Amino acid sequence: MSFSLQQAITPPWLKTISKVQLGHWPTPLEHLPRLTKELSGPQLWVKRDDCSGLATGGNKTRKLEFLLADAINQGADTIVTYGAVQSNHARQTAAACAKLGLECHLLLSQRVEWDHVSYNNNGNVLFNKLFGAHIHMLAMDEFEQRQTEILADLAAQNKQFYQIPPGGSNALGALGYVMCLAELEWQTKEMGISLDQIIHASASSATQAGLIFGAGAMKSKVDILGINVFHPDPATLTARIEKLLAQMSVQFPASKAGFDLPIYINHAYFGQAYGEPTDAGLDAIKMVAELEGLLFDPVYSGKALAALIDQINLGNFSQHDNVVLLHTGGAASLSAYVDAF
Repeated sequence: MSFSLQQAITPPWLKTISKVQLGHWPTPLEHLPRLTKELSGPQLWVKRDDCSGLATGGNKTRKLEFLLADAINQGADTIVTYGAVQSNHARQTAAACAKLGLECHLLLSQRVEWDHVSYNNNGNVLFNKLFGAHIHMLAMDEFEQRQTEILADLAAQNKQFYQIPPGGSNALGALGYVMCLAELEWQTKEMGISLDQIIHASASSATQAGLIFGAGAMKSKVDILGINVFHPDPATLTARIEKLLAQMSVQFPASKAGFDLPIYINHAYFGQAYGEPTDAGLDAIKMVAELEGLLFDPVYSGKALAALIDQINLGNFSQHDNVVLLHTGGAASLSAYVDAF
């Protein structure tokens, strides 16, 4: 997208907020004709945020454009962020820091019970090493103590560090998905199709909060369904989204998005735990790889893909002409889950 076109699509109130250019926008909105035919449902589309351009892509790139602009404006020379061992957010943060010349520290929690050598050495972990990030692998029972020690050590070195929450999930980071919805509204209008339904993997909450907030600000009638892939209790995810929406309404009043915005969560595709593949997710990944030549991961978008397929088979999207699956990235972790296949 040219700068002038990007500016034209950006809501006026959003233009006033600093960001750095990290991604390739707009990401494609791609029709899935073979999957559509296979499922005999509405027309299926995929919003290719796995093609955002930063280190194999993903949804965190949009968030990092706002977060790292804020870090630079505050004079930071070091970024500290958090995630699981195979965090896609950590990988994109490491790449963005390499691009911008910032020191990067990744505090990775060993929260996923996936006892295979590839998990701790391949996929996103390999990429983090290539980007020159400082990787801190931390057991869950030592995390808080080690975090305190690492931050104290950085302060002792006079590092001006800026902390980014897991997933880049705060009010500022969520603006990336306000921008994503603006893109989708523009793309569907240009293509002459209706934007009826978005379905996506929902974990740290800012992607869904940003989409919902953007829909409120733009008076969009699109339905947004988050597939819970992280929280054992889906009420926790709903509460986090509610909190973010309230913070965004206060922080960005010019948006006029308001507080009363609907939140839809489906927990049926979570499986046993976060980070653990499901049979339905693995089947969906193989199905769409063979039908459409697309790669999904078993932690995030693969579970959303399984939900999409099942919901269509159940007839729950039959009222829609078009359904958009938001591909939030994650295929970089496939090699870490080779044992699942």
